[in-house]
Amino acid sequence: MRTKTTFSILFWLDNQNNQHELALLYARVSVNQKRVNISLKRKIPISLWDSKKKKAKGNTAEARQINLYLDQVHTQLFQCYQELKFKNQLVTASLIKAIFLGESEDNKSLNDAIEYHSSKIKNTLAAGTVRNFAITQGYITNFLQKKLNTLDVFLHQLDYKFVCDFESFLNGYYPTGHPKAMGHNTVMKHIQRLRKIVTLAYHLEWIHKDPFVRWKPTFEKTEREFLSANELSNIETSNMRVERLGRVRDLFVFSCYTGISYIDLMQLNRNCIHKGIDGNNWIITKRQKTKTSVKVPLLPKAQELIDQYENHPMTYMTETLFPVITNEKLNVYLKEVAEICGIQKNLTFHMARHTFATTVTLTNGVPIETVSKLLGHTKLTTTQIYAKVIERKVSDDMITLKAVLSRKQENNNLNDSKSVSSE
Repeated sequence: MRTKTTFSILFWLDNQNNQHELALLYARVSVNQKRVNISLKRKIPISLWDSKKKKAKGNTAEARQINLYLDQVHTQLFQCYQELKFKNQLVTASLIKAIFLGESEDNKSLNDAIEYHSSKIKNTLAAGTVRNFAITQGYITNFLQKKLNTLDVFLHQLDYKFVCDFESFLNGYYPTGHPKAMGHNTVMKHIQRLRKIVTLAYHLEWIHKDPFVRWKPTFEKTEREFLSANELSNIETSNMRVERLGRVRDLFVFSCYTGISYIDLMQLNRNCIHKGIDGNNWIITKRQKTKTSVKVPLLPKAQELIDQYENHPMTYMTETLFPVITNEKLNVYLKEVAEICGIQKNLTFHMARHTFATTVTLTNGVPIETVSKLLGHTKLTTTQIYAKVIERKVSDDMITLKAVLSRKQENNNLNDSKSVSSE
């Protein structure tokens, strides 16, 4: 094994590509007979170059300035070499060049990490998730420009203060088109996305300390809105005088009885319907968000809606189970549906999924483990969020418990009275 490293630095002038008697300066770094050329991005008059001494000739001010610059470059390259030896790393000419040009992993920037993370998730995460990361990246750029007066920072400059300052910036930031600053939970989400980017850089060893090690996210508890049984019934039975509102209502009701999200619902076709273990129709698909398999037995109302649109002109063209509509238009039209049905809640399509989890399943005694499977959740704790808001179910369970305890007490009293009689 080699124990001694040969190292040399040589300066030369590229005479072959000269322009107007000016040529580009290069440094040649050789390590163990392997060499690389480094452009110094500086042109000098060919007449000033001494090809034997490898420096500018004469004692003019320009010649002295060139030679001083070459001495500085020589010192920097030698320091790169010494640094690698001091760290007991393998010394190569290419690595010395990378360190000198600021291209080594120790000189990676936050934008380098963002760019690498973006390329990594582009084909692995759902389009909505990728879009959310892009939004966070926009806020990071705004923060760098408005608060730090820069376009980028080295990763090794990130620290706990940087995270706190970014949080403060987001808390006071008013996104374009929004009437107020973003909420606390939204701020936490953006910081969590920044954390994922920085953590990736940490695992790649682009950064040697984790600036988030002392940062802890704090989320405010929010209740998931859902429709009560009466509100759902109102939507099902209300007369929609406009055809487009009827289609929107049907999509919403179908989701209420299946728990299928908007993006997954828009992709359903006849191939997604299979005979289940019970001999009835099931929808079997994969959630685009998590890629987990979802198997949902079709309740009568859901099957009725599928049959209703089987020969619809819009589904015939798209070969989907239901007419295709953008999520934005769907949620706008749902506001009109809510007004017609006298519903005061902020009706959104995702509320249908919440309604399925609460009013349709959990409230009617479906075990939470089953609901979790139907929703395609990867963690039971995600489903438990819905269980916390079902006061009706809690009330019913407690009434049942009281009845059981009351019967036990009556039986105990009866047994006691029989014992006394026998004595």
